[in-house]
Amino acid sequence: MTIIGWIVLGLLAGAIAKILLPGRDPGGLVGTTLIGVAGAFIGGWISSRYLDREIANQFYDGPTWIAAVGGALVLLIAYRILFGHSRSR
Repeated sequence: MTIIGWIVLGLLAGAIAKILLPGRDPGGLVGTTLIGVAGAFIGGWISSRYLDREIANQFYDGPTWIAAVGGALVLLIAYRILFGHSRSR
């Protein structure tokens, strides 16, 4: 999968993570999508590095999607913990 594929996967993973973890984010929609892209990269890296799972060359690979959404969820939770109270409600 190319870098464009990972970016698209990350955007979709960020949207899925936002649906699974609703609420007000400090970064808004743009921040959430950037977190999704970073989560896709980190989730794919962790999956290939520590779980001995090869990175698939197909866009529609289930474990790749799970790793991307999982990475996006972890980053979104960490982002909310670190910067959740930085702006007034």
